[in-house]
Amino acid sequence: MWTWYASRAAGLVSLVLLTTTLVLGVSGIARAATAAWPRFTLARLHRNVSLLAVVFVAAHVATAVLDGYVPIRWVDTVVPFLAGYQPFWLGLGAVALDLLLALIVTSLLRTRIGLRTWRAVHVGAYVCWPVAVVHGLGIGGADTTTGWVLVLTLGCVVAAGAGLLWRALIWSDESGERLR
Repeated sequence: MWTWYASRAAGLVSLVLLTTTLVLGVSGIARAATAAWPRFTLARLHRNVSLLAVVFVAAHVATAVLDGYVPIRWVDTVVPFLAGYQPFWLGLGAVALDLLLALIVTSLLRTRIGLRTWRAVHVGAYVCWPVAVVHGLGIGGADTTTGWVLVLTLGCVVAAGAGLLWRALIWSDESGERLR
């Protein structure tokens, strides 16, 4: 029974940490910095929060498989849409995990694969995050209708949306400057 609670808790903590990672990543792209928070500090914070998010995602996946209440196999966590239990919603979680694994591997190999390849794969974060959110909303059952879970999820969606809007505005400014 403890694994059921641990899986949900780790999933919600993962949502907050992945949202924070996304916003910090956008801040780095925006070259946001202050005297108190220089860019290297934001970059380190982004990396460390990312690592912590990976730990909680791993805990979420492991406890979901180990729970045993529903038949989730290890292969179901990485091969999308094959699970016997809620194949669509669990499949979205597998897609998000696969994208996250690609981000991890390319980040570890960044110096060997080059910045251009790393950036191309890192764009997958913009797909990974919403897929993970939809996975959580779809597979969460009664948890997703609990008031505080809805507020937490909505807060993460607003924060990520604001970060992505900021990124889009920066990109349009950069594009405009290039055209002039």
